[in-house]
Order: sequence, then C-alpha cells, then structure tokens
Amino acid sequence: MKFEELPLKVRFDNKVIVITGAGGVICSELAKALAAAGGKIAVMDLRLESAERTASEIRNNGGIAMAYAANVLKKEDLKAAHEKIVKELGEVDILINGAGGNNPRAQTDKEYYELGDEEKDLISFFDLDQAGVQFVFDLNFLGTLLPTQEFARDIVKRKGNVLNISSMNAFTPLTKIPAYSGAKAAVSNFTQWLAVHFSKVNVRVNAIAPGFFVTKQNQSLLFNADGTPTPRTNKILNSTPMGRFGEVSELVGATMFLLSEEAASFITGVVLPIDGGFSSYSGV
Repeated sequence: MKFEELPLKVRFDNKVIVITGAGGVICSELAKALAAAGGKIAVMDLRLESAERTASEIRNNGGIAMAYAANVLKKEDLKAAHEKIVKELGEVDILINGAGGNNPRAQTDKEYYELGDEEKDLISFFDLDQAGVQFVFDLNFLGTLLPTQEFARDIVKRKGNVLNISSMNAFTPLTKIPAYSGAKAAVSNFTQWLAVHFSKVNVRVNAIAPGFFVTKQNQSLLFNADGTPTPRTNKILNSTPMGRFGEVSELVGATMFLLSEEAASFITGVVLPIDGGFSSYSGV
C-alpha cells in the first residue's frame, strides 16, 4: 500500500502505533495503511508468524514495522512486548485494540429456541459452554482493557489516542452469538468510559463498529464448506441497504480520521458504525 492510494492524506510520521490482532484480516489492513502514512507499526498478534507476515509486507513496501507475539489476556506478555517496542521503535503514541473474535463454543445452533431443543443434537441456549462464553467475553473486553492499561502508560504522557474495535452488534445483538454481542457492547461502553477518564490529559478514545466483513472468525457462519452462502448470509445482505459485505479497505478512512489530531481533535467517546446502513434499517 502506498501513501497516494490512501483515502485520506493524513500523516502519522514517527508515531509509534501498536495494533493488537494485526495478523488478522482487518487489522493487517489498518497496519499497512498507517505504515504508508508514516507510522512506525508494532504489529502484535498471538502468533508471531502472523504478525511477521504483516510486518514483512509493510517493510517490503518501504514502511517501518516490527512483529511482536503477545497474548492480550496475559499482562506479562503485554509488558514484555511493551519493553521491546520502546527499545526498537520508541514510546507508544497510538493504540488500536484489534484483538477479538467469536468462538463456536459460545454460539447457539438456532436463532430461536423451541421447547425440547436442549434434548436434540444441537447447541441450545441451555447448552452454551461456560468456558467458551467466558473466553469470548474475556478476549473481546479484557483483551481491550489490558492492552490499554499497559500501553496507555506511554500514551497519557504523549497526548496520543486509543482506537477500539467494537461491532455493529453492540447496538443491536445478533442471533446465535450472545457472548460476542455482549462483549462488544462492553467494548463500546468502555470506549465511552475511557474517553471521559482520560479527557483531562488530552487523550482521545474512540471506536469503529464494523458491520459485516468476511473474516476467519465468521467464515463458517456466512459460507458453507463448498463456498455457497448460508441462509444467514442472505438475511444479512437483505438487511443491509447497500446490499453487500464491506471491504476491509473501507475501514481505513474512518480509522485515519479518528486517529488524526488535525481532523478529529475534538472527537472522543464516539463509536462509529461502518456497516452499509445495517444499523439504520428496520427491515421495512
């Protein structure tokens, strides 16, 4: 990705930007864009090979990026990564909390419960795995809170900002995935709370709320093994006024805008939907 290809010509020269979950589909795209705009990117992922893949692509395009492995649910991992980042790139100016996702153990097989479902060969609400639900909630909420605790130690000194990744189902929960919906609602609420908490030290905290983008986490919900769309995909597209899934490149402009001090210096506590109109449509 080149600077001239970016949707906004905003510069982040010499800004150290930590992005968790940056080996994934969405945050790798954000990492590449912010590197093209001059940022020094700390590409963080649970798997070092995934982080290195993104970092290598950035370096091959002339950007600055280093890969770091860290579990966002382990404070000792985050601290160790922070120490390496400071040594190799400098103190942190911006944090994007992109780590998150769903897990099949925390979703029901059916959208609606019917009497006797718990006795059938399917996962009903009553069969949801406690450990699976806790994992999803922890990954999304604590996986946002703990990195912020670690990296905002730099950010509050440097008057930087934090961007969280929420979801449009934080506004209205989706069927089948109660843990993920609840956790993302918590991320949105935490974004507003943190924006107020850090307001006196000139640190802005915002979030983007992507609608439906095809990622590794939702692939099995949206497409069958043979690649054909599931009934859920048809319902999604029929409920999205723009009639399609989003492209990850369409998250870049909003991200750059919210992170920019020149463009968004008086914007904090905002959760911005990027969903093709899904959250605005009543179905009639």
